[in-house]
Amino acid sequence: MSHTQNKLRVRLITAAVGAAATVVAPVAATAHARPTQYELAGDADSPVGSKFEGIGADVRRGLFYVSEVTGGEIHRGSVHSSQTEEWLAGDGTDGRFTARGITIDDQGRIYVAGGPNGLGTGRPDLWVYDASGKLLAALRAPGQDVFLNDVAIGADGAAYFTNSNDAQVFRVADDGAGWQTTLWADATDRIERRPGFNLGGIVLTADRSAFVVAQGNTGQLWRFDITTGEATTVETGVADLVNADGLVRQGGRLTVIRNFSRMVATLRLAADGTRAILLQQEASAGDRVLTTAKALRGRILYVDSKFDEPVASGPYEVITDPTR
Repeated sequence: MSHTQNKLRVRLITAAVGAAATVVAPVAATAHARPTQYELAGDADSPVGSKFEGIGADVRRGLFYVSEVTGGEIHRGSVHSSQTEEWLAGDGTDGRFTARGITIDDQGRIYVAGGPNGLGTGRPDLWVYDASGKLLAALRAPGQDVFLNDVAIGADGAAYFTNSNDAQVFRVADDGAGWQTTLWADATDRIERRPGFNLGGIVLTADRSAFVVAQGNTGQLWRFDITTGEATTVETGVADLVNADGLVRQGGRLTVIRNFSRMVATLRLAADGTRAILLQQEASAGDRVLTTAKALRGRILYVDSKFDEPVASGPYEVITDPTR
């Protein structure tokens, strides 16, 4: 074989190996695909099964946390595994018998809203944990009629909790004198209290000048100014957002989960939160009642609450496709 023929043979072999690698690569990528559903552990001792509501996302670590209404357990999962774990026990642990909204700050601290946990009981209304699960604070909110529903981190790094019983937002932070809860915004003179759930889902606007908050029983979105706490209506035209629950903002895109309406709405939200335009509404799965959701690693994770089942039964799941 001549030198020229030998060089040609080497090129052909190299090309063949490269082509084989090109074919194999997609198979390897598929093997590492993330789950489309995440299984939550149920409570075998609960007479009504397990029901869930809140979810928080630790973007840096790729973890998510889900609250169990029936017992107050906090579950933790990774975007890479379909199985989750019970991370914090409930049934009275740290005074927690139920739990609702969850969020995580830049330091990895987990904030948990207690819903009606403290109503008439003297128990905590909220908790703060570090990333290892160590309790940092178990706090009461000022007032006697507080149902802490959802929570978001503000531009100042503090956590802001909505009240579903009245048009109020509470601020939680350790500003150097220990963890404290204060009434940050009181819009009871502006927003009429209605039967059912009032303030719920909450997100920070893109320009960090305000919070957008959902009022589920009326389907209105409200803008709470960061500087003044003043509440004004977010102009949404004729968009039907009744039963608005969880909110997810990704840039200028706002996703609204409408729990018992079994709909997911997508709106284009102004950077300052003053107005929003409905882009689409799609029906969510008829056999699920989705509540809150969070964006994590390029996808939205939705909580299947099981609120429509008197006695909830598995599978208990967090899903990535609301229509399935």
